[in-house]
Amino acid sequence: MTQTSPVGRPLRPRGKLLQEDTRRHHRSLLLQQLFREGPASRADLARTTGLTRVTVSDLMAELVADGLVEELGAPAESRVGKPPTLVGLAADATHIIGIDLSATDRMTGAVINLAGEVQARHEVEIAGARGAAAVALVHRLATELIAMTDRPVLGVGVGSPGVVDAAGTVIDAPNLEWSETPLATSLADDLGLPVFVANDANTAVLGEHTFGESGDGGLMLLRVGTGVGAGLVLEGALLHGHLGAAGEIGHVVVDPDGERCACSRTGCLETILAVPHLRRRLEQHDSAGVLTSTGELLGAALAPVVGTLNLHELVLSGPAELLDGPLREAAERTIRERTMPVSSDGLVVRTSKLGEDVVLVGAAVLVLAGQLGVS
Repeated sequence: MTQTSPVGRPLRPRGKLLQEDTRRHHRSLLLQQLFREGPASRADLARTTGLTRVTVSDLMAELVADGLVEELGAPAESRVGKPPTLVGLAADATHIIGIDLSATDRMTGAVINLAGEVQARHEVEIAGARGAAAVALVHRLATELIAMTDRPVLGVGVGSPGVVDAAGTVIDAPNLEWSETPLATSLADDLGLPVFVANDANTAVLGEHTFGESGDGGLMLLRVGTGVGAGLVLEGALLHGHLGAAGEIGHVVVDPDGERCACSRTGCLETILAVPHLRRRLEQHDSAGVLTSTGELLGAALAPVVGTLNLHELVLSGPAELLDGPLREAAERTIRERTMPVSSDGLVVRTSKLGEDVVLVGAAVLVLAGQLGVS
């Protein structure tokens, strides 16, 4: 039951008809409308999606039977005549397992409903586990999370460090000593459920795109923790990149005279911005000066990206006490100084409101997009 990650293809259904799997596409159109706009009548759904009333009625009966949609009765204020019956997404009838592997000391998971709300949490200590032992820990965490819900499980989503391909194989994750590790396949075989695995920064940007405050323009989320990585959503699609390595901005050299990086280069952005490095420098020097100079280096690294892609939003995800304030302000100022107004005038630079749950919630979006075609 291994599933292809929704990386590099549109996350939301567009248009009325696809040649392949028309019925599944039409289901996704209806679910997306209810997911984004809330309860509606069948007649309203037919008008907004362009589907016939017969098709909508048929698919609604199927979705209700599947437990994904529920009848909600008539609206509070109805027109003269027979009131319409509203239908809505049954957010709590089905659950999703989300797993975040981005921390160095623990693996974190949650039971999440279809509205992106965490219902239960669980974690396991890594305690030095690497390679096959670390894979076994993920299996254990997923199994224990599934046991924490009495609802049907739609699927399992995993945000992993490192480079991950569209099939959910972790190509390279040095901190866990994973190389060509088929994590999605092994979990799916063990759990008997659809499993989606993606890079943790890509997973985080999905969470922000769906449940954060992002608009419809290009979105870049910079994930700052023990490492630094980025995820991008452009024109409704999660950017995958050649060999699945899009967003590896943490290993762009910004200071040729700087520290040696784990990737063997000198002065990578990660050696300056990653939380352990940044906290160490804050202990040694004036905090405002360190944060401002770090923000300036970050802005210099991101300005070509903003100028090239004409991004609408840049979201910083990580410890708010480090990222929100002088660092964010310096990064934004530097980006604007180094790009044409047409590229940066509408740019919004902010921190994520999803906090430490951004990867977990994004893992749920992997499943929502992969199984239901909604995000």
